[in-house]
Amino acid sequence: MGWVDEVPVPVTDAWADWLAHAEALDAAGDPRGEAIRLEHSGAAGDDAELAALYRRVERDCGLDGLRADGSWRLGWFRGFLDTAVFRPAPETAAGRRALVARLLAELPHTGAHDPDDPEQWEAVLVDALLCHPASGRLRTLELHLTDHHHSAGTAAAALAARQRPRLAELYLGHDFDTLFELHRTSTGNPLEVERYLHHPVVPPEVGRALWPALPALRALELEGAFLLDNVVHDGLTHLRTRGAVFSDGSLFGTSTPGLVTLEVEIDHDVHGTVSGNAQLAELDPAGYPRLRHLDLGAAVFEPEEAGDFLVLAESPLLPQLASLTVRELVIEDTDAEREPLEVLAGLAPRFAHLDLRVEGDTEIEGADEQAVERVLALLGLGAEESESEGEDEGEDEE
Repeated sequence: MGWVDEVPVPVTDAWADWLAHAEALDAAGDPRGEAIRLEHSGAAGDDAELAALYRRVERDCGLDGLRADGSWRLGWFRGFLDTAVFRPAPETAAGRRALVARLLAELPHTGAHDPDDPEQWEAVLVDALLCHPASGRLRTLELHLTDHHHSAGTAAAALAARQRPRLAELYLGHDFDTLFELHRTSTGNPLEVERYLHHPVVPPEVGRALWPALPALRALELEGAFLLDNVVHDGLTHLRTRGAVFSDGSLFGTSTPGLVTLEVEIDHDVHGTVSGNAQLAELDPAGYPRLRHLDLGAAVFEPEEAGDFLVLAESPLLPQLASLTVRELVIEDTDAEREPLEVLAGLAPRFAHLDLRVEGDTEIEGADEQAVERVLALLGLGAEESESEGEDEGEDEE
C-alpha cells in the first residue's frame, strides 16, 4: 500500500516532534517527511512542490484513483489528510466500476460491496478513504451523498472503526427540495425515504458506535430524512439539522448537553404538512443546559393552539438564551380576553435580555401600525422589519 505505519505519530502539535517524525519518514523512504518540512518552512513558492509531493503520496498509498475520479476533494497537512469533501462527480460515473474493483482489491474497507451494483459505488469510494490510515487525523469531513441508503451506513461504520482524535467538523446527509419527496439514486431509481421511519438509514448499532469514536467533534450538520436514531455526544457545541433527520421524526430529541448553538431548518413536506409547535416543548434546560443561541429562522411550524412566539415565550429555556431567531412573529385573535397587541406587549419583557431576530413577517392581527412599532422597539426590532395587518392595503398590492 506504500504507507509507513512503523513510525510513531506525534501526540502533540509541537513542530519539534513533527520534524523528528519527518526525519524518521525520510529514513523509511516516505515522501511525507519532505512535505512536513516544507509545511514547517512555509516559504513562498513551495506550494507547487508540496502539491507534487502529496500527489506522490497518494500514488504510493493507492489513493490517486480517488483524486482522478473527482468525487473527493482532499487537503493534506503534516503527512495526513486534514480536510476531505465528498460529492459524487457525475462526469466520471461511467468509468467508476474499474476504480471500484481496484479499491476493493487493494485497499481496506469495512464490509462487503457488490461492484456490479452502481448504487454501491459511492459507498466504496467513501469506505476506501475513511478506512485508509491516511484519514486518521482528519479535522473536517463533508459527505454529500446521493446513494445514501448504502453510503451513509458505510460511512458511519468506517468512521466508528477507529478513533478520530481530531475530527471537529462533520457534515453528513443528502440534498432535497421537499422533505420526504421521492429520492432518485445515481441510477435514476426511485427511493422512498419514508421507508426509514423508525428504521434509520444508519443502523442503530452503527450509530451508537459512531459518537464515541469522534471525541473532538464540535460542529455537526445533518441533512435529509431519518438518517439516525439520535446524536449522543457531550462535547458537541454546534448542531444544524435540515429535514427530519431523526428516525422518529423528532426535531430536538438529541442527547447533546454541551450544545451552545442549535439551528433547525424544516418546512412543509411532500404531503403538505409541517411539524407542530408542540415539539418546541422538548427544548428544556435539563436537556440543553448550555444552549445560548437558538436559530429557528428557517423552521415552519403548525401553530396548533398558539403561535411559535407564544410557545417560546413560555419556554423554560428562554431565560438562558443570548440570541433567538424565529421565522415570523404572528399573533392572531384567539378569542381570548386580551387583544393580540396586548398579548405581544405582555410577552415583550420576556425577550428583553436576548438578541431577537425575525427572518420573515411580523403580523399582529387588528393592530395599529404605530402601536406595533412601539412594542417592537422593546424587542429591539426596527420598524423596517415588521409587517402588521394594519398596514396600508395599497402597499400590499404593490
